[in-house]
Amino acid sequence: MARSARFSRRRFLSTAAAAAVAPYVIPSGVLAAEGRAGANERIGIGYIGAGRRAHQLMGLPKEGQIVAAADAYLPRAEEVATKNKGKAYQDYRKLLESRDVDAVFIATPDHWRALATIHACQAGKDVYGEKPMTLTIHEGRLMTDAVRKYNRVFQTGSQQRSMAVNRVACQAVRDGLIGKIKMVIASNYPSPWECDLPEQPVPEGLDWDMWCGPTEVVPFHNDIFTPRANPGWISFRPWSGGEVTGWGAHGLDQIQWALGMCKTGPVEIWTDGPALKAPVYSKPESRKRGDELCQKPSVFYRYANGVTVKLDNGPGGGAIFIGDKGTITIDRGSFKSDPKEIAEAAIKESGIRVSQSEDHIGDWFEAMKSRQEPIADVEIGHRSSTVCHLINIARWLGRKLQWDPDKEQFIDDDEANRLVDRPRRKPYELPEHV
Repeated sequence: MARSARFSRRRFLSTAAAAAVAPYVIPSGVLAAEGRAGANERIGIGYIGAGRRAHQLMGLPKEGQIVAAADAYLPRAEEVATKNKGKAYQDYRKLLESRDVDAVFIATPDHWRALATIHACQAGKDVYGEKPMTLTIHEGRLMTDAVRKYNRVFQTGSQQRSMAVNRVACQAVRDGLIGKIKMVIASNYPSPWECDLPEQPVPEGLDWDMWCGPTEVVPFHNDIFTPRANPGWISFRPWSGGEVTGWGAHGLDQIQWALGMCKTGPVEIWTDGPALKAPVYSKPESRKRGDELCQKPSVFYRYANGVTVKLDNGPGGGAIFIGDKGTITIDRGSFKSDPKEIAEAAIKESGIRVSQSEDHIGDWFEAMKSRQEPIADVEIGHRSSTVCHLINIARWLGRKLQWDPDKEQFIDDDEANRLVDRPRRKPYELPEHV
């Protein structure tokens, strides 16, 4: 049965009002309806966020057609729209009103992904959401609820899930080819640091208030606006979880997958030292100082089955899995083992080439046509992002925490539970329910 929904205008408006997002109501005429974007038809694609990462996501299957782009920095949206003979918007809500748009890539900074996803689902659009999927744990649950309620297809941008060699490697761990897992060694991803950069002139065409969105407005600086500069918003706490959610969203996701924990998470997390005192960057500089300071304290977490993960010297795109019969090392497009015959036999039996990579965007398109879940469904993206956020919270508090992955709450720890979400400024609040 096709995952689509038909709502009357009255029903949609009441739903939106209950969600406390009245300023963002999408006209009922653009809601999902039966018969739109059939399996053999053109799929109109819009981009919410048209910067660096969006341009890397524009290699579409033949049925995909770029018809629109939205960006707080309007010239970027105009560049994409002009190239593809589409329409440019500064306000993504206007893009979501378009009947030409069937699905959207959300390639905004982390702090904008939740609200844009919820609005896209309400507007009947399928979604490819960049990783990390969220800025907070609570956002992920609301996004998952929205995808389910509005019967949307959501692909998380964890492209290693579509890489053939990664799939075989994770399966080898689950199949017990190295026996019972005793320990997993991940990379020691640094947490984010704080920002107090001086003010620079706002570029013409940039709505800086909109870019800041749910976060407090700070003075514009190009090294905030740029993803990876000196150091860029990916390293700053107001807008990101640092490399814990940057590269960690890839590597820690591979651990979830290999251990068969895709729809749950750890039950305990702790550090080997006191709480992190993150540095404040008051002038542009490289990431080196922040990376070194924000890799401490070291973090460990444990699943209910007893497997412990340590953030140490593992590979950035995966981890080292230590079993009682050998080890498997997984990285992006890489599968190695000790003894080496384990990986060689698994790869040979699978029939893949080590260099083979499958199409993550293509998988999303196939899922949109079949109305089935893609390989990196929203629940998977949420759970993997949650692990990243748990690591940051443990560092910020510097003590052992007990986590309930079913209730998605810390056990008997009000201070930790306050960090499951963040305050947002008006009018960018998230709904209590979708």
